[in-house]
Amino acid sequence: MRLRLLLPLLLSACALAPAQQPQDFSKVEVHVLPVQGSVYMLVGSGGNITAQVGSDGVFLVDTMYAPLADKIVAAIRTISKSPIRYIVDTHVHGDHTNGNEALRKAGSTITGGNVSADIRDSAEGAQIIAHQNVLNRMSATKGPDSVPSKAWPTDTFVGDEKDVFFNGEGIQVIHLPNAHTDGDSIVFFRRSDVISTGDLFTTTNYPVIDLDRGGSINGFIAALQKIVDMIIPVYGQEGGTMVVPGHGRLCDLGDVLAYREMTIIIRDRIQDMVNKGMTLEQVKAAKPTLDYDPLYGTSTFWGTDRFVEAVYKSLKDNKK
Repeated sequence: MRLRLLLPLLLSACALAPAQQPQDFSKVEVHVLPVQGSVYMLVGSGGNITAQVGSDGVFLVDTMYAPLADKIVAAIRTISKSPIRYIVDTHVHGDHTNGNEALRKAGSTITGGNVSADIRDSAEGAQIIAHQNVLNRMSATKGPDSVPSKAWPTDTFVGDEKDVFFNGEGIQVIHLPNAHTDGDSIVFFRRSDVISTGDLFTTTNYPVIDLDRGGSINGFIAALQKIVDMIIPVYGQEGGTMVVPGHGRLCDLGDVLAYREMTIIIRDRIQDMVNKGMTLEQVKAAKPTLDYDPLYGTSTFWGTDRFVEAVYKSLKDNKK
């Protein structure tokens, strides 16, 4: 019942906008919605933010856009007066990371003992955790699209997982390779039983397969399967493990299952067309997404044609 009551607010507050920022941030409101346990969901413009709060401080997943930083901090202050200690970047895209520098500056790193000035300067503000591929891509940007170094991750990992114990809760940052990008991570708050997915799961659009940044359709499906495997539902009703998507409303297992099945069905349809030697234009004309377009095909950024093209090229190039 809670999900249905929150749906109108979430749908009005969440829009997919990775490609460009809204023109007037003064009109954007940042809302705080309780999820369960010590975890909250912040919605505004750009990717959703997940916040875990407690006596140790505030742990954030993603940062929306920099012009919203003051509103984000004000929203956080309605649930906690403690410092922001950690930020996780689920991937490199600006609608999830553009607020890094401002929110990092608003926080503080947990340190102890006497440290040198160089270490103190590098540890200023909250720690930003991400997979190494996120740092690699941020630091490689040049010209007008360059990302300031103070927005880069300060604590990276190269394996499958990084674990943090914070506010009395085990938190797993789990890397899922070559899915939306090559640097995707989901964040699992174990005691609260909440998964924050970044753009590996959304309710507003078809899967975004960023081929230029290492994404692939088969990797995306594998990531969705991993999320499904981690969820424990309440039989016969909403609840159990809750899922904060990259964009859209708060979800549970049924929502993720429906999204996974849609993605598999469309992948298999396009794979069959690739196997038959059909061209991209022929595949688009065949409309392999038609029955799902009313639900997922209305995004102005990531429309049906872009999704079909990304899936086709991923399968044609045999990207895993």
